[in-house]
Amino acid sequence: MRRMAFEQEQRAALRILEGIEEGTMSASESQGVVEEADPALIYLIFTWLRKRYADHPNSDAVIGRLAEVSNRGTIAARMKEGQEDPVVGWFEEGHSYKDYGSKEFIELIIEKLEG
Repeated sequence: MRRMAFEQEQRAALRILEGIEEGTMSASESQGVVEEADPALIYLIFTWLRKRYADHPNSDAVIGRLAEVSNRGTIAARMKEGQEDPVVGWFEEGHSYKDYGSKEFIELIIEKLEG
């Protein structure tokens, strides 16, 4: 049972990340999913996307979608709340966003959040 919940969390988190990264979800679709997610997860995913696409040829599209989602509803406030989470400190002190592909990043974060 626990394993299934863990896998569902990973799928939901990956859906947020890939929805913004690949443009497979509209900003309003993303908003609905993001507002239900853990604030620390939102902060980490959005920061991963910003760092990953800082100097990337597709940065305009990805960062544009990220900004569009970030400016909706309570998302900016939830990100600020998430930034204070101990899991964010743990990740940022011992890891680099650029060292992880999307799937391994999500796996690591969900494992830590659920652990």
